[in-house]
Amino acid sequence: MSQPSVQLYSIRNAIDEDLQRAVARIADIGFTLVEPYGFVDRVDEFERAFADAGVSAPSGHAPVIDSAEPERAFAAAAQLGITTLIDPYIPSDRWQSADDAHRIADRVNELATQAATIGLSFGYHNHQWEFANTVGGRAIYELFVDRLEPDVVLELDTFWSTVGGADTPALISSLGDRLRFMHVKDGHTTGDIATALPSSESALSVPEALAAAYKNQKPAGQGDVDVRAILAAAPNALRVVEFDGYAGDVFDGIAQSFAWLQENDK
Repeated sequence: MSQPSVQLYSIRNAIDEDLQRAVARIADIGFTLVEPYGFVDRVDEFERAFADAGVSAPSGHAPVIDSAEPERAFAAAAQLGITTLIDPYIPSDRWQSADDAHRIADRVNELATQAATIGLSFGYHNHQWEFANTVGGRAIYELFVDRLEPDVVLELDTFWSTVGGADTPALISSLGDRLRFMHVKDGHTTGDIATALPSSESALSVPEALAAAYKNQKPAGQGDVDVRAILAAAPNALRVVEFDGYAGDVFDGIAQSFAWLQENDK
């Protein structure tokens, strides 16, 4: 098993307080790989923190699809040594029709071509609505994937795909080699969280709305998600630990997920 990564959004409050110390605490758990977000305007700070902690970032998140200046995010990613930049979300109200799926896919294809000019791959990360929203009996995510060019990378959030109603191990098999990264998280997959579909007009950002709706995700192996089957279905995808919300000390939750992967992801 390759070493897992961790999405730094999980420790956003600690990063806001002290970026360097927060990244050092992640390294102390045992991580050598991280997946940053919100780094474009703080790229020099992130670069120093990563160097001091001895971690690297094969992937990173930035909201590029709607950006008027995607080249800024691409340049920041390249500075950090990121090789795959991933857009973390497009809200639910823009995933309602086949035309919506095709419009987003066409933009992703365009950005992938642009990113490739400086040696980057580009991809997309899902939440639950891409699976809960259907067109003609098919999850709209399927229509999106059908429209993508082969060089577009996918990062599957396996918790949210499960919440959205997907058979996630079967989905993984269908995605093939374009699935390069997957978020590993666990928790309860039914109840109020299944209806948390923030829109573009929400007073909260989509990540904030999700975190507010669901603060009790669990370390890997402690919830309803069949994490073992998911890992077995994607032996070559980089595992990225993430918590949108956690009731306890999130560093402890991350450490528990890290230990579980070390023991169970063979």
